[in-house]
Amino acid sequence: YQMKAFVDQQVQDRSYSSCSDYVRELIRRDQERVKLRNLLLEGAQSPLSEVADEAYFDQLRRKLSQ
Repeated sequence: YQMKAFVDQQVQDRSYSSCSDYVRELIRRDQERVKLRNLLLEGAQSPLSEVADEAYFDQLRRKLSQ
């Protein structure tokens, strides 16, 4: 009962049209979280291409300012 009351309150507070819309949003967020986690793990397992030191970030800043 507490869970249903919580969901009903979220639907009301966040202006969802139904409990199903709220659950779909939770699923979308979880999918995004899993995708981000997988990308982070993939990046952590990839070989280093450059050292991210001060010079590296200075170079990025120069590219952005152009």
